[in-house]
Amino acid sequence: MITAISPIDGRYASKVSELTECFSEYALVRNRVRVEVLWLMALCAEAGIPECRELTTEEKTLLIGIVEDFTPQEAEAVKKIERVTNHDVKAVEYYLKQKIEGTSLEELSEFLHFACTSEDINNLSHALMLKDGLAALLPHQQEIIDQLKTFSNDWKNVSMLARTHGQTASPTTIGKELAVFADRLAFQKQKIEAVEILGKLNGAVGNFNAHLSAYPDVDWPALAKGVIEGDLGLKQNLFTTQIEPHDYMAEMFDAISRFNTIVLDIDRDIWTYISMAYFGQKTVKGEVGSSTMPHKVNPIDFENSEGNLGLANAIFGHLSSKLPISRLQRDLTDSTVLRNMGVGFGYSMIAYLSTLKGFSKLKLREEILASDLDNAWEVLAEPIQTVMRKAGIEKPYEKLKDLTRGQDKITRETIQEFVQTLELDEADKQRLLEMTPGSYVGMAETIVDNLGK
Repeated sequence: MITAISPIDGRYASKVSELTECFSEYALVRNRVRVEVLWLMALCAEAGIPECRELTTEEKTLLIGIVEDFTPQEAEAVKKIERVTNHDVKAVEYYLKQKIEGTSLEELSEFLHFACTSEDINNLSHALMLKDGLAALLPHQQEIIDQLKTFSNDWKNVSMLARTHGQTASPTTIGKELAVFADRLAFQKQKIEAVEILGKLNGAVGNFNAHLSAYPDVDWPALAKGVIEGDLGLKQNLFTTQIEPHDYMAEMFDAISRFNTIVLDIDRDIWTYISMAYFGQKTVKGEVGSSTMPHKVNPIDFENSEGNLGLANAIFGHLSSKLPISRLQRDLTDSTVLRNMGVGFGYSMIAYLSTLKGFSKLKLREEILASDLDNAWEVLAEPIQTVMRKAGIEKPYEKLKDLTRGQDKITRETIQEFVQTLELDEADKQRLLEMTPGSYVGMAETIVDNLGK
């Protein structure tokens, strides 16, 4: 939308459209309706609450239909009530009472929101939003991992001059370097998926006070668990104040942030490889790289991703540090903050899609990698001095340092002439004479073959 304040809802709206079903105001209200209806149905199924009688098949169908047929237009009806009540959860209760008015369910209307505090409904609704949000986000994370695995296998034998501290270092392969990222991301994705999404349904201060005052013989924790775990697929947390403490949210947001930080690391490395001409970029007909320099093909997708990951992690950082803190049995500071969960997810999704788009444009320029390696014979100082140590030659490191450090040009001839002067086992000497910067890559290929095992 051209008038949107946030780029998530404006410039990037098409990229995050699937998240509107997870984190919009409509999604929040829809989940509140779902929780309220399921709680009423659970009460009606409880033998120890005779006044909340068993539902007929038709009544169950009516209630389930309210949930399944809930549309943005229905959410607007709830918001209209909220403009009068000035209370969002109470508006849902009144909305549902209106929906069953004139039906056989009307006599059960006071069991809507029975013994609940607003946070009983809200915490479960937020948990469902996160559950849906992860279902939308995780596949894009997996796409990044899968693409990196593909690159790793395709390029596991393509030698590359490594750089530590920005200087030439022992060679590696481009495949192995990308495999490192694939493995890191896969590990962090497992951490995200391992976070248990918790919920509570235990009243104003977490003790089932009101519940027991009306029906002291009902097993309220078990009844609540049936809704939380059986109906909603969450995990019950009995140890709460008025609010679920949000520790699991902090754990989740921190885990997503770690994943994002690794993607940001990838973005910067690929950007650097592009600047070194290791990668070219496929051009798209009609695209412009610079408003004044016609030749430019800029790595904008990786830059876009990097910027959006920074925004995502800034949001997640505040969420994870703020949400677990609430004064005494509760304050309201979490309420407005929780409304921004989707912002962190949105910026993350924008970033992932940008990285994936950048991946799709990459063209490995093997001739540039080979040329760099051929101009870096000094990197063989490491294996030569290591073999010299094996042979017991005096001061091998220092001799190679004198030969190579700070020299303008070290060539194949420089290295081979030096090796010929050494008193080495013939097999060792021959191996060093045959070695090139491109062949000195250790177990890079084998490491890639172990990816995912």
